[in-house]
Amino acid sequence: MKRKLLTMRKVAILGIGQTSVSEHWDKSLRELAGEAIFAALNDSGRQTAQALYVGNMLSGSLNQQEHLGVMVADWVGFTPGEALKVEAACGSGAAALRAGVIAVASGELDSAMVVGVEKMTDSKPPETTSALATAADADWEAAEGLTFVAINALIMRRYMREFGWKHTDFAPFSINAHANAEHNPNARLPFPITLGEYKAARMVAEPINLLDASPIGDGAAAVLLVPAEGLQGRHHHSVVIEASSCATDSLAVHDRRDPISLAAAARSAQIAFNQAGIVPAEVDFFELHDAFSIMSVLSLEACGFAERGQGPRLGLDGHILPTGSIPITTLGGLKARGHPVGATGVYQVVESVTQLRGLAGAAQIADAKTALVQNIGGSGATVYTHILLRS
Repeated sequence: MKRKLLTMRKVAILGIGQTSVSEHWDKSLRELAGEAIFAALNDSGRQTAQALYVGNMLSGSLNQQEHLGVMVADWVGFTPGEALKVEAACGSGAAALRAGVIAVASGELDSAMVVGVEKMTDSKPPETTSALATAADADWEAAEGLTFVAINALIMRRYMREFGWKHTDFAPFSINAHANAEHNPNARLPFPITLGEYKAARMVAEPINLLDASPIGDGAAAVLLVPAEGLQGRHHHSVVIEASSCATDSLAVHDRRDPISLAAAARSAQIAFNQAGIVPAEVDFFELHDAFSIMSVLSLEACGFAERGQGPRLGLDGHILPTGSIPITTLGGLKARGHPVGATGVYQVVESVTQLRGLAGAAQIADAKTALVQNIGGSGATVYTHILLRS
């Protein structure tokens, strides 16, 4: 019996919406998600979607609420259609996006709403830290007292020793993120920082200081996915998803052949480049997963923008700036926009669409046509990569 080959359709992002990343004491998970969803519907000119995919990591542990898909669907009036929560640690937002892309691309659906939502600030800091640590290896990392800051500090320390970089060589990544966030009305930390402030920042876990790390927050971002066919000429603000990929690595960093490279990021990016038929030099900007400054460096190397061990040079030489050869974190990234973990991957896409539409204001990348977006779960264990193209 011959297998029937499935012809996949191109998928477009027709509508986007987001809330600010902040401490939303007066809004619940469903209200945050609903605000972003209704904004995306309003942006698209549509009234509903056939299915809902919710990216979230911590609703069960911090909000005592699972079954998030139907909770949000009920709130926004999407029942009785399909609705589910998708979890992949800090990569949950992009995981939900990929689920929606596959559903629409396959022809199963003609529209899908994807929303990433997280509410983290109602909990005490130790509770939030413990909840985040569930994305690490419970037996071999968390049980030994390792938080995600500690894991990334060990990676950064090894990288600095291996390649001879100083801590201050990582400063341009944080400085650039904050400078870009000044122009983002939804950013958690929309203010500039100086090299002196970076050097003087309180140490969290040697060598990571407060300005190497992204802040948590509450927030939601949403995109409406539809088939791309027939949109050109009718919807000038649609953006096509040219590639969607995922790759994985070991959960625990010590199990990897090379603990200071992101093998899953490299593989995920290469799959996406092959799908889109482009090379790194054709990317106009890169929304990377800068949860910590060391992750910016490793992501740039993994995706082919720097040689191994040379990632900091891109920051020091200005290549990551809005006017550089590979602009990153164009509206603040995780570092300054904030990192509501399960929503981050969708925020990255919403911001990329804003850039590709030419609506990023003072943060606009000149003549941006192609965006690379990469969302990471854990310390490089799950990596989702999407390539977006201005239609």
